Amino acid sequence: MQAPASSRRQQRGAVLLASSLLVLGSSPQTALAFVPATSPAATAVRASSSSPLFAGAGDANKIINPDHDILLRVARGEQAHRTPVWLMRQAGRYMAAFREYSEKYPFRERSETPSMAIELSMQPLEAFGVDGVIMFSDILTPLPALGIDFDVITGKGPIILKRIATALDIENLRPLDDPEKSLPFVGETLRTLKKEVAGRATLLGFVGAPFTLAAYTIEGGSSKACLKTKKMMMNDPTLLHVYLDKLATAIGDYACYQIDNGAQVIQVFESWAHQLSPSQFLKYSKPYADKVTAIIKKKHPNVPIIFFGHGGSSYLELQKDMNADMICIDWHVDMATARKTLGSKPVSGNVDPTILLGPPEGIVEAVDECIRKAGGSGHILNLGHGVIKTTPEEAVRLFIDTAKSIELKEGVKAGGEEDNLLVKPAALAGAVA
Repeated sequence: MQAPASSRRQQRGAVLLASSLLVLGSSPQTALAFVPATSPAATAVRASSSSPLFAGAGDANKIINPDHDILLRVARGEQAHRTPVWLMRQAGRYMAAFREYSEKYPFRERSETPSMAIELSMQPLEAFGVDGVIMFSDILTPLPALGIDFDVITGKGPIILKRIATALDIENLRPLDDPEKSLPFVGETLRTLKKEVAGRATLLGFVGAPFTLAAYTIEGGSSKACLKTKKMMMNDPTLLHVYLDKLATAIGDYACYQIDNGAQVIQVFESWAHQLSPSQFLKYSKPYADKVTAIIKKKHPNVPIIFFGHGGSSYLELQKDMNADMICIDWHVDMATARKTLGSKPVSGNVDPTILLGPPEGIVEAVDECIRKAGGSGHILNLGHGVIKTTPEEAVRLFIDTAKSIELKEGVKAGGEEDNLLVKPAALAGAVA
């Protein structure tokens, strides 16, 4: 008699945990799963020239990691032998090395000083061997170039120094004609990162979607109810549409500037998607996010674009036909359901970030379940939101290492059933069938 599905999942979790521990002990770079990042052992391994992940950084002609482009290839819709993995907000305060900067320097100084932005961007690669390095920056970074200044206050978040409220405010915005002049630190950061990650990982850039940037600047900062923006939406929708269109052009140009300087993949963050009803998403988010993608694709047709609507899983079916190449999914929807809803559209996500606050076996099981439900292809593993600042670093290591230990079987198609054994631990090749 076959065991219940829940029992089989538990058994697989135990097997995956054991196999992950085998993998962690099988090579220098992965033997650090439970070694503090600042320990002499961790430092020695990351500095070792024998490590295939970390040796010879900066040599653009040397392939240090055979899977250096696995994230890029999967984002383009290609098959791979395993699921690539990175994490939103992977460069963050949960890392002791990151806090050495965040506790000394204000956010804009860190993100707009290339030497610091480069160091913070690279920390997750050096510590965990992620498949993607994302530029340390913010979705609000291009706003001063448009004439909208902002600051980030500890404990309060972003503050827009002069919010957008009238047609004249929108009319007076500057076009993003020359980002090399107005945002030179972005180009310098990306050009250096391109050299640093060559042969090691994929370099990601990112932008905020037009509705999210509009909402931030209309509200004057973060907002629980988005009331000022909703008031404009209800009482002067034409004005909001004019503003969104203007932002879409600037954001598209800004994304192209990132690609011109080395970004290989662009993620578009609709961070305020949770503030929108399905009909509002169709009117005020989707067309303008699609315009951003169209601008990028006109100049860079082969660069993959990922769209992430935080809180938008309640209207996931409306994202199926977006211009983006891949949809990043938050953790509020089951991965198997998301795959069925989106059809052949590639996906990214979507493990609950709080899983990383739990025991190792829970992390291993969650990674296994997410990859399994994603169906084995057209999927980049990520969290369903950013890494929480109280997350232990060893939990992130286990998340990454577990994902890398799962070898995809050949010939697997997207959207497979969870209990079809679509994947197997690489350390136990042939033992799990």
